Amino acid sequence: MKIYTKTGDKGTTALIGGTRVSKADLRIDAYGTVDELNSYIGLVRDQEVNNSRLDVLKEIQDRLFTIGALLATDPGKSKMKTPDLHEEDITLLEQEIDAYTAEVPPLRAFILPGGHQSVSFCHVARCVCRRAERLAISLQQVSEVDDLVIKYLNRLSDYLFALCRKMTQELGAEEVTWKPRV
Repeated sequence: MKIYTKTGDKGTTALIGGTRVSKADLRIDAYGTVDELNSYIGLVRDQEVNNSRLDVLKEIQDRLFTIGALLATDPGKSKMKTPDLHEEDITLLEQEIDAYTAEVPPLRAFILPGGHQSVSFCHVARCVCRRAERLAISLQQVSEVDDLVIKYLNRLSDYLFALCRKMTQELGAEEVTWKPRV
């Protein structure tokens, strides 16, 4: 299989199902942002502090590929079987969030991103996740998007925030709270 096909040289790409759309289409922006998020999750996974979480982070990356496939499919036009999400995928994130939250000090203020490079990578992933969620919601307003996609992205951003706090603790980094100037 060649890497380049030249079919997108005029600014269009094909959805699963064959429909050609602009590469600037909201659907492309949504699954492209999920792909960007997946790359950041890979960066987070590659941090030594996350060696004990490799399986969970790989599972998340797999689910993001599933979401990308769902978003890349032209609703009603594709006869291909696409992978799917399950409530259990969200439950896994919730269990991880609950475990991390139980092990860190209670949250009493907003946290400034940073404290350690590895934690900063995770904060970037969290922000990209929120953008992917916003784009998926925008797409859902004009086209079919499975509700579980939105729910998963919402919970994943919560997971990433909890992971940031847990990583900060494990790394012995400082968690800087926001002190608004009033």
